[in-house]
Amino acid sequence: MLHEGVTTKIIKAFYAVYNTLGYGFLEKVYENALAIELKKSGFKVEQQKNIKVYYDTEEVGNYFADLFVNDLIIIELKASENICEEHKIQLINYLKSTKTEVGLLFNFGVKPEIKRTIFTNDKKKSSKPITQKIRENQSHPCHPCSIN
Repeated sequence: MLHEGVTTKIIKAFYAVYNTLGYGFLEKVYENALAIELKKSGFKVEQQKNIKVYYDTEEVGNYFADLFVNDLIIIELKASENICEEHKIQLINYLKSTKTEVGLLFNFGVKPEIKRTIFTNDKKKSSKPITQKIRENQSHPCHPCSIN
């Protein structure tokens, strides 16, 4: 799997933060804590990385990736009851609008949740990404949630 060694270490850092802080903080708290944990592990980490979105050759907007690790992985963080379809689509759109091929979606919910998405550059115009569910949250259907 693409960048598996890096994503495995990032996931380990996610669990370290989750096991320390638990559930109930705002996303920014988790973002700051995860950035610290990743830097302690030797990663290059950029918080709130500004990424421009283009339509044809025209800039049409921008977004801010919560964390951008080693110039390879986009991390989107949530602190909601569980991961919703909109959260997954948000990460896919981030990958589509960049040359970044791997994204991780972390939810610091009642139960920790992780989604790893791979969207290779050669497939971006014609295919769907591969999303791997890392941890199941079987107890609750997606509740009202918003994209941050």
